[in-house]
Amino acid sequence: MGRGKMPYRGTENARSGEGTLNPGAARPFPYRYKERLPENCRHPTEAQTRAAAHPLPRQHTMTLPPVAVAITDAIVSVRGVSKTYAGGFQALKNVHLDIRRGEIFALLGPNGAGKTTLISVICGMVNASVGTVTADGHDTVRDYRAARATIGLVPQELHTDSFETVWATVNFSRGLFGKAPNPAYIEKILKDLSLWDKKDNKIMALSGGMKRRVLIAKALSHEPKILFLDEPSAGVDVELRHDMWRMVRELREAGTTIILTTHYIEEAEDMADRIGVIRKGELIVVEEKATLMRQLGQKQLALTLQQPLATVPETLAQWPLTLSADGLTLTYSFDAQKDDTGIAELLAALGTEGIHFKDLRSSESSLEDIFVSLVHENKEVTA
Repeated sequence: MGRGKMPYRGTENARSGEGTLNPGAARPFPYRYKERLPENCRHPTEAQTRAAAHPLPRQHTMTLPPVAVAITDAIVSVRGVSKTYAGGFQALKNVHLDIRRGEIFALLGPNGAGKTTLISVICGMVNASVGTVTADGHDTVRDYRAARATIGLVPQELHTDSFETVWATVNFSRGLFGKAPNPAYIEKILKDLSLWDKKDNKIMALSGGMKRRVLIAKALSHEPKILFLDEPSAGVDVELRHDMWRMVRELREAGTTIILTTHYIEEAEDMADRIGVIRKGELIVVEEKATLMRQLGQKQLALTLQQPLATVPETLAQWPLTLSADGLTLTYSFDAQKDDTGIAELLAALGTEGIHFKDLRSSESSLEDIFVSLVHENKEVTA
């Protein structure tokens, strides 16, 4: 190899088949433009960066289903996406999903349900076996560079140079997308995430919580329109959690679309506009949070009795009643959407039976209750 020439990693070992770059294979996220730049382009302009990227022709061999009509304000559209790995495991099954511009969408599901796989397909880290995905109007396969430039991803784990400083790695992430340096913007991100005093520290010297903050800063460095947060609250302290959700609200107000997966369902209940529940690779429900809680939620009326009961009388069997272990609390579950909740008839029947209560209180199902009931119901149907 002549002096001054850099090896092209995709063709260096073409004869042996090692190192070849399959145009149909999933590329790392984001694509590392820096490795392609010639030596005389150490500080490239945005145009030079694009020219040095040498985009390869895309080859498609899979047959795609007809694309469904998307809603007009969708910034992410997933159409008929399935993913089957080489071992035969099907991680996603015919997923259709539209994510609206400017909303906070929470994707919930048990471990192994396919949440991370779906995010990886949308972000371009994993190729779908069948189906199409567009991000801000760009096909993630045919126009993958433009699509990925609109996306910021906060993964579950940190994969970065441990010997780089916080400032250097966040700036480097911005440069990978051809963005001009913007020290003021990077400073704002680091200050918002309480990382400013750590900006000159090496990554290897940070705590686990601080490394999580660096992940968020890297994802925001190129000012994406779409931000994916994959289990962002896992293993972080309360302070970071509050800082992170405050920033999420600010980003949403600025027009950024937020998609998050979380096991902290109370956070999704507090933050999300819409909820999607995925189980065994299938989306079993996608609904407005308020509508979901209104349609699937139930209310409970708890009556504190003056005298304990041994059992619920047979004359009260028509009402779904549960008796506490000490016999002092009688709980009635009812659908608040019905015209007749049955409460008046129940109270009259209690009086007829001589069962008197000294206190009553009502409560309603939380999002966690609804999530557990959906997953449990779907498990029974598929059993």
